[in-house]
Amino acid sequence: MATRVERSFRGISERLVVRYLTNLGGEQVAEDTVEGSDWTATFSSETVEIGPSMTLTEVTVVFEGEGGEGSLESLVEQFAQKAMRAGG
Repeated sequence: MATRVERSFRGISERLVVRYLTNLGGEQVAEDTVEGSDWTATFSSETVEIGPSMTLTEVTVVFEGEGGEGSLESLVEQFAQKAMRAGG
């Protein structure tokens, strides 16, 4: 049974998303897709307003996998830890 997890991260670029996912064992197979042995992550980004005068990039990553919820959740958590450090 496939598992799907969607998470959004602010203050991170698509370039860093690809780097972090490849460091976690994936390979970039399309401009917006990285695949691992039992998971796929697709991502998109948009600019969001923070208050009246600031904007940030928000990247949404959709993780999908066949390895069961535990292994996918572990991947998402490892990615989230890397992404949180990116913002500073």
